[in-house]
Amino acid sequence: MAAELVRGQNHPLTQTRLEIRVSAGRPVVAGATLADDRGAVRGADRIVHPGAPALPGLEVPRRAAADHLLAVDLEAMPQDVHRVTVLLALPVSDGGQDRFGAAAAPFLAVSGPDGTEEASYTITDLDTESAVVALELYRRHSAWKVRAVGQGYAEGLAALLADQGLPDAQALAGAIHDAVAHGDDRAPAPAPRAPETRAREPRAPEPCTPETVDGAHVRAAATAGHAAGALPPAAPTTPTPAPGGPIDYTHPGRQDRAPSAPAQQPAAPVAGDATGWSLEERLYNQVWGMFEDLARTTAAYRGAVEFADSRMERELDGALADSADPRGRLDGQGDTAREAARSRHAALVDRAREALDRDLAQLAAEAETVEPALPAAYAGWDSPCWHAYRSPLENPMAVRLGELSLPESRSAGLRIPMLVRLPLERGLWIDAGPSAADSLTDADALRARAAHTAVLHATRLLAAHPAGGFSVHVIDPAGTAAGALAPLVDAGVLAGPPARGAAGVADTLTRLTERVDLVQMAVRAGATDALPPDLDVAEQLLIVHDFPHGFDDRAVTRLRYLADEGPAVGVHLMLVADREDAAEYGPLLDPLWRALLRLTPVPDDHLADPWVGHAWTYEPSTIPPGSGILRHVLAEVAEARRKRSP
Repeated sequence: MAAELVRGQNHPLTQTRLEIRVSAGRPVVAGATLADDRGAVRGADRIVHPGAPALPGLEVPRRAAADHLLAVDLEAMPQDVHRVTVLLALPVSDGGQDRFGAAAAPFLAVSGPDGTEEASYTITDLDTESAVVALELYRRHSAWKVRAVGQGYAEGLAALLADQGLPDAQALAGAIHDAVAHGDDRAPAPAPRAPETRAREPRAPEPCTPETVDGAHVRAAATAGHAAGALPPAAPTTPTPAPGGPIDYTHPGRQDRAPSAPAQQPAAPVAGDATGWSLEERLYNQVWGMFEDLARTTAAYRGAVEFADSRMERELDGALADSADPRGRLDGQGDTAREAARSRHAALVDRAREALDRDLAQLAAEAETVEPALPAAYAGWDSPCWHAYRSPLENPMAVRLGELSLPESRSAGLRIPMLVRLPLERGLWIDAGPSAADSLTDADALRARAAHTAVLHATRLLAAHPAGGFSVHVIDPAGTAAGALAPLVDAGVLAGPPARGAAGVADTLTRLTERVDLVQMAVRAGATDALPPDLDVAEQLLIVHDFPHGFDDRAVTRLRYLADEGPAVGVHLMLVADREDAAEYGPLLDPLWRALLRLTPVPDDHLADPWVGHAWTYEPSTIPPGSGILRHVLAEVAEARRKRSP
């Protein structure tokens, strides 16, 4: 069976030569962009539209029409193309641009050249939008998938093209609309043609090239046997059901298809199966590709369940209204309608869950393959690579600060490493206060765990940098973190003893703020070679424990200055604090709180992704019980420093 997608859902493609049929119920303009592995469209020569309707492997119609046929040959595309995004827009009329919400929802079907449908998508919930990113075909693990997008733009085609990263989007949108208008003036609509019933002979992939025959644009390599922009005769309109009769949910634009071929098994996951110049970069891109896939497949599942709930609610309301008729109560029609609504709801939810479980199983298999291949900077503390740790020769791209999961993924045991790029663009706030996820934990135990978490993060940063490339300073005004800091102190990897009392706080902050000022002036003047020879050029990390204990207003001001100006010149901040304790300073510390990345010593769902806004559960990386790996790594860091020292 073909997959009926909802917004955000993806589905594997079993063929590389495809037809994308569009049925909008009104004339629309169709186009597509070609993007690289980073999602970037490299200029106006990577977009097909009515004014430039063909590129190798891709062709769109020249005209605005209610029904479209887009020809796609994924194997004929340039090797650097990893994403094909299908765009729809309403043409500009004399009265201005119309909106999608005033007509039937656009419907798209992705099929093979023989008409076998692989996936379909109805773009619902459009209102004032006049342009929409309909769907995308994207490469994943050397295979192709289709994803339903449905992202609308009320500002029109220019805003959509600008969001795709195309330069001069306004002028390009105007040129597309002009091409549509001129094309409609000179080209009659191609006549529909019945689909071929005989089986086609297999042919080698051919690039799509434009030709003009009697003013109508057709494909030179007619893989489907239809003129571009034409569809086979539409299925008869479904008659309106009689009152009380069954409801037909078949989309009027759907064509009856033979059962599709069984989907191919997904390719076995391979560690480093992503783009990048080095294995480290490929692994980094693969991990965040997994994060994005999990975000979107979960969004698709939740959207499908929400749709099923709302549809059942409408149907139950309709059944309740019909039950006001005494005849309905006597013959049991109301009970039958309610039972049918619940059955349809259960079927939709089961299908959505089946798709989610399939995607989760694939991601879990990928995670099991990728995790053992991660380098130390990306690996969990239980990875065997830490036992063979040696100080690196260069900085890594990122470090691991924990794991991320969603409620749906935890049932499959799936957690995605949380990798943060280096150098750190934001400081860290290790929250020592109670969290909603662990409200019964003792306050003193939480503070101790927060201090231990800060030590683990500091150790990972030390271990990720080459010997002497990272220095750690500690402010512990009351000495309450002496136990947690013992591994750092005993190994001798700190820049100096932990600062105690108000005098120690002031001295440490003064030295670091002066360093920031000095480096800033040298950078702005272009005189970095004039810096004092005894200046520590390593990246600096300041750990402040039990903040704001021991801080006066001047110390707080300096701390805020370090948080704002320090990262640009290699001075980073890590606060271990309870938000409630810091509240006594009122709004003074609110900018500091917002500027830092909040991490917790216990699992908590306080992080959100930028795509769909999921509340992700963050779990800190922990040392296995009884393991001596922390002291082993710190000893290696200290030894590498001693060997480097003159």
